[in-house]
Amino acid sequence: MINLSEAYVDSLAHNSAAMKNGKDLFKKKSFMKLCKTEDGKLLFGECKGSGKEPYRCSVDWMTEGQPVFRCSCPSRQFPCKHLLGLMYAYAAETPFETAPIPEDIMGKREKVEKREQKKSEATSKEKPTKRKTSKSALLKKIGAQLEGIAIFEKLLHQIVQSGLGSLDKQMLKMIEDQAKQLGNYYIPGIQTAMRNLIVLLRSDEEQETIYAKASAYLSTLHTLLKKSRGYLQQKLDNPEQAPELDSTIEEWIGHAWQLAELRECGRVQSDRDLMQLSFNSYADEARGEYVDESFWADVESGTVYTTRTYRPFRAAKFIKEEDSYFAIVNAKELMIYPGELNCRIRWEGAVPRPVTEQDFQAVKSKALSSVTEAVKIVKNQIKNPLSDKRPVLLLAYDQLMHSSNGPVLLDGQGKELQLSDLESVEQSTTHMLPMLHQDVLKQQAAVVRFEHDMDNNRLHAQLLSIVTDQGIIRLLY
Repeated sequence: MINLSEAYVDSLAHNSAAMKNGKDLFKKKSFMKLCKTEDGKLLFGECKGSGKEPYRCSVDWMTEGQPVFRCSCPSRQFPCKHLLGLMYAYAAETPFETAPIPEDIMGKREKVEKREQKKSEATSKEKPTKRKTSKSALLKKIGAQLEGIAIFEKLLHQIVQSGLGSLDKQMLKMIEDQAKQLGNYYIPGIQTAMRNLIVLLRSDEEQETIYAKASAYLSTLHTLLKKSRGYLQQKLDNPEQAPELDSTIEEWIGHAWQLAELRECGRVQSDRDLMQLSFNSYADEARGEYVDESFWADVESGTVYTTRTYRPFRAAKFIKEEDSYFAIVNAKELMIYPGELNCRIRWEGAVPRPVTEQDFQAVKSKALSSVTEAVKIVKNQIKNPLSDKRPVLLLAYDQLMHSSNGPVLLDGQGKELQLSDLESVEQSTTHMLPMLHQDVLKQQAAVVRFEHDMDNNRLHAQLLSIVTDQGIIRLLY
């Protein structure tokens, strides 16, 4: 029997419009037939459509955690509004008639079972081997990447020699046109880094602020130039060299990690429970994409990970839009990308389950107990110019209070962490602290995002969420 909640169905929808349309179908009683199998692993029904014949839709949980969606409607979105409406009806405990599996679905199930059986037999007979990559093709690609980095170097030298003050609109347009060439050299990450600089130089901020930020970012780009060139040269000299797993240099260059690669590198964990701590969505102008970003805690270890879904502006309506998630995700296979703090993750075969107080208590108990320790961890990370300068930590506190300088987090040793709103987050949370109940202000755990203020050489921290023994209070939503 499948346990469906409205929140879980929401998470399957591509966007808010699909959610609304699915709920409307259910509320308006558009379903002429609602059925389920005796074991509850298949839901199917018929929904009124624009034509004479109703749309036939089904959701099949033959494989746990991997529902198969089928609908006779012409929509390119899966799950479509009819499938969402079918699941919303089930989540609302609407009566479903128990019925045998339809013959057409039974036939499709049998084909899937045969295909999986053949795949399983082939896998059991053959020893797992690493993916074979053409050495000549790899060397050719690395050579092209090094050529692109040479162009990148010329662009940086051109900007530095000209001076930031001389970069007028015409000059920026010329640099942007030249940066487009980087897309031909298999270094999309470096191209995006260059676009970030151009976006910054075109911003509406005061010139002094722009120049200060641009100077700091040019230092990052210079480090990227040296690191990426050295890294690729090593790969050119030794094509069999294993990729770096404790840094994000591959991601900076623009490598898109495949699941098979992560498995080969041992970046896989099995059967992990994950709890979402915070969610935010923003537009990345340099990438030309919307970014749906979530931070998750491993319930057992307390490790804080991140997920990012990229939706190109031009194709955003065709790509599933992520959202806040309130259940526990049980990931049968958790893939962990290379990196330091807050490694990016994705999963295969996830199964949702209701969150319990034991889950909240487990996550809260893994929080760092010392502000001094948290600051040390963050400082060690931001020393590397290519590391994420905005890490997120789970930090236990004795008290949240107001001081003469504003809100502060006080740990058990009396050490203070000043709280403020970060410019990069774009949403304020500190103004909500006075609205919190007194019980929440003492002896809880905070989800905190840090950021280094280059001008004043100090760390700023913004409160994203609060984890208590009974739940999560999300300030950034």
